[in-house]
Amino acid sequence: MKVFLADDEIVVREGIRESFPWDDTPYTLVGEAPDGEMALPIIRDTNPDIVITDIRMPFMDGLELCRTLRSQMPWIGIIVLSGYDEFEYARQCIRLGVREYLLKPINAEKLKEVLDKVSAQILEERKTLEHAASLRARMESDDKFIKEKLIGLFYNDEAADEDVPNALKQLSAMGCNINAPFYAVVDAAFSPERKGQEAASELAYGSGGVMYASASRTGSRLLVLGSTVEEAEERAYAFASSLVRELERLECGSIRVGIGDMVDSPEKIYNSFRTARHIRHLIAERTDENAVILGAREMGEVDGDKKVSSVISDAKLFMLEHFTDPNLMLQDVAKEVGMSNSRFSTVFSQQTGQTFTEYLMYLRLNKAKELLRTTDIKHTQIAGEAGYNDAHYFSYIFKKNTGMTPTEYRSQYQNQPG
Repeated sequence: MKVFLADDEIVVREGIRESFPWDDTPYTLVGEAPDGEMALPIIRDTNPDIVITDIRMPFMDGLELCRTLRSQMPWIGIIVLSGYDEFEYARQCIRLGVREYLLKPINAEKLKEVLDKVSAQILEERKTLEHAASLRARMESDDKFIKEKLIGLFYNDEAADEDVPNALKQLSAMGCNINAPFYAVVDAAFSPERKGQEAASELAYGSGGVMYASASRTGSRLLVLGSTVEEAEERAYAFASSLVRELERLECGSIRVGIGDMVDSPEKIYNSFRTARHIRHLIAERTDENAVILGAREMGEVDGDKKVSSVISDAKLFMLEHFTDPNLMLQDVAKEVGMSNSRFSTVFSQQTGQTFTEYLMYLRLNKAKELLRTTDIKHTQIAGEAGYNDAHYFSYIFKKNTGMTPTEYRSQYQNQPG
């Protein structure tokens, strides 16, 4: 089980990181952040099973982080820490589906007990997921079949002009209101189809009515709704990434996912679908690996590989020039190259084979190794020079990735070429 920690108190983060026996448990600390705003892109990158978050943090507090995770990554188990013994916080946490609510200070034994409890819940839910999906599908088969057929009209180039408004009316009468200012279509292919289609249906079921799944001959199609272009785009990226992770967990293969352009009316949904399908076909022609490519609004032409490569080159150059800044975040680089956060995250991972967080860590640790080999400056100063404002966290990350402490690395490699 992968664990992520968000808390603005460095003492708390250090305490949990250093005092908890990570190596002797089935848990791995994959990252940490001092606030929800910094945590969110790293959580998307590292895909933890459990997030431990403080309630009161600057910029984006714990409750807002919980709301976002519940909306975009509902499978994550959330444990909330708080120094405030107030009923209102606990009530809001329960309403947001938080698994556990703990008061600070918390010791390693209590944290282990809570992690075990949440972990057991997650494993049990995963175990019963396919059964629950199958059962619900049987119970709702008639309604689901009709809804999927109606939504399928939006993807049909032979649909008559009146089919779309008629479909909207019928869906509304069935309690399925898909009217929204903006839409995006996710077209996914995978095998085996049935197992993946159930996963897509589960994802849509937990979306709160902002996404609708329908089966296709090769996989599933997701209709994503948004109140703004940015919201539709962010949701499409988040849901596409979530679907891919779930398909990989279910050991599906030949995963191809394309996301179409954002459109502003139900009548234009077909245009988004056509773009998504075209992108998915391009992926199939160019790679044997699982792949996700999202629409081309910010890339020029759909098949503009040269433009994509140029964007990634610019991003890498920007990161190389700024990785020593401990506050550098994914959104800074995405803004620099003119992409949304989710689009940049996905494109960067696909083009480089590394997540943004992994590549940033690679740059920072390479710098740290160079300084350890070629200088005698203290580890605390090296941490700062490499982009870490917490020397203890730097040492933890360094050992986790190299198998040696900074002192051991210096002893073995000092005055040797890199």
